[in-house]
Amino acid sequence: MRLLVDRARTFALGGPSGDDDLAAVIDVTATVSPDGQRWSMTIGNPTAVAVPIRRIGWVVPLEVHGPLRIFCNGYQSWSPTGVATLGVDRDPSTSSSFLEVFGGALHADQRQVQGDELRSELFTVLADGSDDIVVAGFSGGDRHDGTFRVRNGAGGPELVIEAFLGGAHLPVGGERVLHDVLVLPGATGEHSALLDRWATDVGRAASARVEAPYQVGWCSWYHYFHKIDEAALDANLALAGDWSFDVFQLDDGYQPAIGDWLRTNDTFDSDLDAIAARISAAGRRPGIWLAPFSMHPNYEMFGRHPEWLATTTDGAGPIPSMIQDIWDGVAYALDVTRPEVLDHLEGIARGLHDAGFSYLKLDFTYAPSFDGIYADMTQTPAERVRAAFAAIRRGAGDDAFLLGCGAPLANVIGLVDGMRIGPDVAPNWEPSPDHVGMNGYEETSPSTRNAWQSALARSFLHRRFWLNDPDCIMLRTEHTDLAPESARAWALAVGASGGMALVSDDLSLLGPAERELLDEVVTLGRMVDDEIRAGAPAPSSPDLMDHRTPTTLVAGRTHIVGTPDAGTAELHHDREQPTP
Repeated sequence: MRLLVDRARTFALGGPSGDDDLAAVIDVTATVSPDGQRWSMTIGNPTAVAVPIRRIGWVVPLEVHGPLRIFCNGYQSWSPTGVATLGVDRDPSTSSSFLEVFGGALHADQRQVQGDELRSELFTVLADGSDDIVVAGFSGGDRHDGTFRVRNGAGGPELVIEAFLGGAHLPVGGERVLHDVLVLPGATGEHSALLDRWATDVGRAASARVEAPYQVGWCSWYHYFHKIDEAALDANLALAGDWSFDVFQLDDGYQPAIGDWLRTNDTFDSDLDAIAARISAAGRRPGIWLAPFSMHPNYEMFGRHPEWLATTTDGAGPIPSMIQDIWDGVAYALDVTRPEVLDHLEGIARGLHDAGFSYLKLDFTYAPSFDGIYADMTQTPAERVRAAFAAIRRGAGDDAFLLGCGAPLANVIGLVDGMRIGPDVAPNWEPSPDHVGMNGYEETSPSTRNAWQSALARSFLHRRFWLNDPDCIMLRTEHTDLAPESARAWALAVGASGGMALVSDDLSLLGPAERELLDEVVTLGRMVDDEIRAGAPAPSSPDLMDHRTPTTLVAGRTHIVGTPDAGTAELHHDREQPTP
């Protein structure tokens, strides 16, 4: 399999519809290095009016031998992620029940794909029946998003390399230098080394924050969910004394409304300052959850500043960004292109930091990326997301640990210290029938199997872009449908990845066996993480291109082999040959 570089052609789409051909409207300068490994593009606007640009890039014919497989990396933390085969598998947006607003939360381009097209965000791996593979990735994501699409064109399979600008207006006389695209050829089995090479280079160029210590913590979400109260929080803090937690984090459920992050609701007698002080006095780092880029009508600022909200493309009203009964319905996306909104976000982060919270979990942070009407239409979705995160970083300070969640991965390298890399775990291995996502998007549903799939597939990003957060270990044996062997399989995967080790159980339900499992995971995780920091290759999944749900994770002297259909796994050391 190879790219037919000499037959590549450029394209540019945008205008009012987003699909108008701009080839004769804007200036496009495109170059490919002599070795075919670096693709560059600059665009300019010679016209007398601003030009909205949605998608621009190359269409590259492919020489393929046998079925074409593409690794499809999802846009944000929970987006579907895994290998797919052209002509066999379908992009989830092709479902008849697809809603564009849902697509806006899970894809860079919220529109439904056409025909048999498959897509991957930021990077991809291409393989066929030959011994040749290609790893391709954008050199960054702070200026715009990048998407790789494969499809069957009129002349056969082709790769679309796309800079996604999302309708950003290119001003009169304006110019944009797009992120380079790196194309790395290799042989079957070399995808892990090539992905590590690409991620290392991109992380260094973006000054990725990869120096934070290994993280062990407790979080309130997966036992108490939205029903956390002060009594439960204090009870667990009292029991945490001899556990190895560095961080003690209050999750969703404390706030009066989405957007109202500096006060507690009526299930808490104490204010945030007092809660943080008690956590700190117990020897833990105080952490707190917020979804800062959305606002609910119950929050007083919603009525006071309606101009702070981004508007749907048809001008009908604000953009819905979060929909849950636990939040009293719909919350709406902030227009983060407004300086006063960025000042507001900076003030929230500073207020939480001043209250004593130096660990902020930032959730549902795709909100600024939706198609819509914004005060500054020259910004791309990527620039909007990054500006919002930058405001939080300014307010929280450089010493704060920022954990991204529901975050567009490409846009925040260098701003976050940790990143959720998969869907929510759950007290069940397979998705619960009560929590299955939209048709086609079942892999976004909370389940430990879904978390396993993305954690293995994206394991190589650990300490290249940030500290990976695979999501919480599920230790409890009560109030759960997760079999003990499945809980252990997931715990071993978290440990072998070297990523953050977080617990989210009622500590009163945990006994010596659960403590022993956590100790095993933390010991394993610290060892793997130390090896990576000392220069070992990033964790990787050797069968990434063989199974939609990878089975194997290799990290330094350790690897695990799982049976995802059964929810089991075995741990191996010193690379002895496993038996799947």
